[in-house]
Amino acid sequence: MDATKLAEQAMQMAEQAKEMATEALRLANETAASALTTADPAVTDAVTGAASQGIPFLYLFAVFVLAVFVGYYVVWSVTPALHSPLMGVTNAISSVIIVGALLAAGPDGFGFSKIMGFLAVMLASVNIFGGFIVTQRMLSMFKKKERK
Repeated sequence: MDATKLAEQAMQMAEQAKEMATEALRLANETAASALTTADPAVTDAVTGAASQGIPFLYLFAVFVLAVFVGYYVVWSVTPALHSPLMGVTNAISSVIIVGALLAAGPDGFGFSKIMGFLAVMLASVNIFGGFIVTQRMLSMFKKKERK
């Protein structure tokens, strides 16, 4: 084959790929538009929330997966003698979750997000207080017992 023929074929294939990509984008936009018009408003808000800020879902999901792996390896690399302080700090950090729950439960009106925000406040409260009780019990195991 001649180099010019090969270059022409490559140009034709590139043009066809461009046309197919444009058509795929048009179809994806049509599908997304029809899905958003038929979806539940709460689901639509959840799906478009991060997307409206320019953050793709796949990016957020990748951050979540990486956080899971990092958390797993950090916790399992802690020596047993330091589990009590780790529990205390973890409970203090997880207490920040309640701020997001309060923000979700705070807006005027009554809807799905308000119910989920209230539920998140309740579950975060149980997590906070239960975690500190468990930490207190773990720390009491290290105290010297009084001799009788």
